[in-house]
Amino acid sequence: MMLRLLTSAVMLAVLLTRIHVHDLFPSHRPAALLWLAGALVVTVAGIVLSAVRWQYVLRVLELQSSLSTLLSHYLAGMFVGNFLPSTIGGDVVRVSRLSANVGETSASFASVVLERLTGWLVLPMITLFALATHPTLLHLGSATRLALTLSLGTLVLLVALVAVTASESGGGRFREHPGWLRFAGAVHLGLIRFRQRPLASGSVLLAGFAYQLAVVLATWMAAHALGISVGWAAILAFMPAVAIAQVLPISVGGLGVREAAFVVFLHPLGVASGQAVALGLAVYAINLTASLLGAPAFALGSRAVRVAS
Repeated sequence: MMLRLLTSAVMLAVLLTRIHVHDLFPSHRPAALLWLAGALVVTVAGIVLSAVRWQYVLRVLELQSSLSTLLSHYLAGMFVGNFLPSTIGGDVVRVSRLSANVGETSASFASVVLERLTGWLVLPMITLFALATHPTLLHLGSATRLALTLSLGTLVLLVALVAVTASESGGGRFREHPGWLRFAGAVHLGLIRFRQRPLASGSVLLAGFAYQLAVVLATWMAAHALGISVGWAAILAFMPAVAIAQVLPISVGGLGVREAAFVVFLHPLGVASGQAVALGLAVYAINLTASLLGAPAFALGSRAVRVAS
């Protein structure tokens, strides 16, 4: 954890030397503030779409939970992950609270893992689609190479992970395991059900695409608020790659990594380093603001757990 904090601090210190104060704040024109407000609204809508995706995953696993309940758990998890200095991640909060609702700890764990895995499928597909349909983006040097490396690398790792977990000699060995390895067995069973129910699995992917497109749209709107002239195609191609890079376990909350990735991707498009760093920080601030919606859900949920105990 300390190493990740140090990495974020060093990277931000280097990147902030390239930024001017006016890059961090949009002009006081009403249009800029409207762009930022719109980005926040779209981000919140994306959170709702994430809860919808999670609900679709649960349906594949033959579990039931209302959308309002899942949204509450999702927001609580976001709040914990972004604001509380704890080793308990947001996904752990989601698993523990869902298991209290449905009475299935292993299946709840599998639902969160499978929901995450669908994201790792959708992100690179969006980047590869945007690059394929806009050939000019294939000739941006290091930006193109990094986007392709992150996307193709993610797909290769995902295919390998799914192949091992879905096989009988891999995850299948742990279906009846009494210890913590039973969670791997639960993911194995979940993958089998995804394969057996292609239509329901397609709904999960559609919700995943909708969520990631909301993230891309919010980023595009934030760029407009900062006066950055970047087309929709470029944001569509590179924002998913930024999302992949920022979750690498080398920083805290993606700080530093996200901003550096924006510098690499946007520099060939004529965006100054300071503006690219500002965009990364703006995207982070918007997500933090949206995460505040999870504070009541976290507080009320914790109170319910204490009362029940």
